[in-house]
Amino acid sequence: MPDTTLLSNTEATTQTNRKIPVLDHGFVELVDALGDDLTVVNSARVSFGKRKESLSEGDQKLIKFLAEHKHWSPFRHVQLQFHCKVPEFVARQWYKHVVGIAYNEAPTVDHAWNEISLRYVNASEFDFYAPAGFRQQSEDNKQASTDELVKDPEGKLKQAYHDHCQQALDLYENLIAQGVAREQARAVLPLSIYTEFYWTASLQALVNFIHLRQHPGAQYEIRAFANALESLTQLVVPVSYEYLLKQSH
Repeated sequence: MPDTTLLSNTEATTQTNRKIPVLDHGFVELVDALGDDLTVVNSARVSFGKRKESLSEGDQKLIKFLAEHKHWSPFRHVQLQFHCKVPEFVARQWYKHVVGIAYNEAPTVDHAWNEISLRYVNASEFDFYAPAGFRQQSEDNKQASTDELVKDPEGKLKQAYHDHCQQALDLYENLIAQGVAREQARAVLPLSIYTEFYWTASLQALVNFIHLRQHPGAQYEIRAFANALESLTQLVVPVSYEYLLKQSH
């Protein structure tokens, strides 16, 4: 079975813990936030020329009403910024979501994305992701794996995986040492290499992402990051997050 501690360690997040380790070398850090639950309330109440200074029970009922009736715009006034370190193959899934959401009917195009560039940065000291074990391919889902692990009693597959990643990094370093441009040398790096990016999204866009990437059919690694995002988002907007998530199911 996969190491489920990677999926549950976010439960220990506190108000002072804004950075959550994920997988072996990754993390999600809450860098900044614009707004909170009261922001949602005041964005809605401005229609009546009202402004609240503290969150009341009635305000929580208003947030519930807004979510249940799909009044999305007040939730978009809350923006959260994250610094993420993830394996490259996870980043590609993540970014495909960001791009893809702009071309469907869901009004959640509230994203900004800036990623480390290997045209500028030497990747020689970068980490690569090494899973605790290799999951078996699902027989009834072409894109999914199962929780059952491939048998590797002597660790030969894990060692071969590690050796391959290291050889790719060694080749990269040799190319750089010979004067090859970083923008070309990076082509030999494995998809297991870690990348970093800043991601800013509205609360509505965040909930949409978390809901989809926490699904049992989503890849285990991206589920771990979605759980970290959830814990950090709940620090900022616990009431709004709860009611928005309910409407996603």
